[in-house]
Amino acid sequence: MSPTASGNLLGTYLKDRRAKLDPASFGLPLKRRRTPGLRREEVAQRANVSATWYTWLEQGRGGAPSADVLDRIARAMMLTEVEREHLFLLGLGRPPEVRYHPAEGVTPRLQRVLDALEVSPAFVKTPTWDVVAWNRAATVVLTDYGKLEASERNILRLIFRDAHVRAAQPSWEHVARFVVAAFRADVARAGAIQKVQSLVDELCGLSPEFEMMWRDNDVRTYGDGAKVLQHPIAGRLAMEYSAFAVDGRPDLGLVIYNPATTDDAEKIRLLIKST
Repeated sequence: MSPTASGNLLGTYLKDRRAKLDPASFGLPLKRRRTPGLRREEVAQRANVSATWYTWLEQGRGGAPSADVLDRIARAMMLTEVEREHLFLLGLGRPPEVRYHPAEGVTPRLQRVLDALEVSPAFVKTPTWDVVAWNRAATVVLTDYGKLEASERNILRLIFRDAHVRAAQPSWEHVARFVVAAFRADVARAGAIQKVQSLVDELCGLSPEFEMMWRDNDVRTYGDGAKVLQHPIAGRLAMEYSAFAVDGRPDLGLVIYNPATTDDAEKIRLLIKST
């Protein structure tokens, strides 16, 4: 949708959001207000734009606003991330540039989703590939994340520094290259390249293999596929994996490994019972 075609929709959305704002929460007086919400000039002042121009914007006469102006209006109105994204889609026909936010953990509801996957190892990771939640099946099949310090629950650190994780990969180099390429794509998409620089420097210093793969500049999408693990107790485990975005939480991604056969599912079930 072009900015011109969406002008009226943008104005309607701005008026609706403005009318639903509580003046008291902005430290503004409640007296002598004939309509609910903030006045146009109050929003304009908070956004540091002309009151006349803001009025034209609501009326569909202001032309296409810049991304900077929309960002200032979003802050002025204290819009949520999804409201800010909607504002940009109406005003510019595209979402705003990604702003990296550190993950804040998972909700109890999302944890219950993980726990409901009895024989399917599953975990939730951040854009920087830190594992922040997991289920029992992931503990017995992949890694006992609960025994690790939070800083050590990073998938790249485990792949390149944990001997047990490495030994479980029948084709370690293939897996490692895939992980590095998908990690690079994820952190760029999340705007977190600077955030992970210390991790990249650390791994380059510890692993010549990582440094070589990182310098290749490959990018991949996690998507879905097949994976084989050589478990120290259960032996060979064949699984299929799928990655999902967590709606409303751009800082989180859900990864689920499903047993490829009933035999693989039974092996995982026995592992859970015996540990």
